[in-house]
Amino acid sequence: MTHDEMLRSDNLPHEPEKATLEGKNKFLGFWFFLGGETVLFASLFGTYLALKNSFGSEEGVPTTELFGLELVFIMTVLLLTSSLTSVYAMYHMKNHDFKKMQLWLGVTVLLGAAFLGCEIYEFYHYVHHYEHTFTAHAFGSAFYTLVGFHGAHVVFGLSWILTLMIRNARRGLNLYNAPKFYVASLYWHFIDVVWVFIFTVVYLMGKVA
Repeated sequence: MTHDEMLRSDNLPHEPEKATLEGKNKFLGFWFFLGGETVLFASLFGTYLALKNSFGSEEGVPTTELFGLELVFIMTVLLLTSSLTSVYAMYHMKNHDFKKMQLWLGVTVLLGAAFLGCEIYEFYHYVHHYEHTFTAHAFGSAFYTLVGFHGAHVVFGLSWILTLMIRNARRGLNLYNAPKFYVASLYWHFIDVVWVFIFTVVYLMGKVA
């Protein structure tokens, strides 16, 4: 079987994302990348925990009053649901159904965009109703750096998935782009896991502190 034949979608193996050496190398390199990302987020979490009580009563609103869990809960549901839809997309990829994979990736993007919309509204609410800004105090800087940095990762993840969807819309699925879709899906799961920690450490602990 020639290289061109192997790239055709009707000749794909059950796990096209790991069928080639290039695909395996992408998968391995991605885990090294995630190791660095994990250390970076761990540093941001540590900084946030050290500074969350650094302001006085005259400088800011207590987190028990600042945070509203209703919106944050909706954001959490949106992001975790988007993780599930990306699982569906990878399931269809393994079954060589490119159209359904694209469909579920599209749903993932929509849910991620809805999450971003809620986060922008949340920041707007904090700034205009509580004057909780990045430069107001050290806690504000730590909060917006951690949560905002995660939001930037969401933007990057959405851009990554959208780029893959658009570039490969006419090409279909093959051994060259399957690892790219798979790694993008793994990255999206990483973003969701980080948000679970943010939801717990920032919002839940802040609400009961």
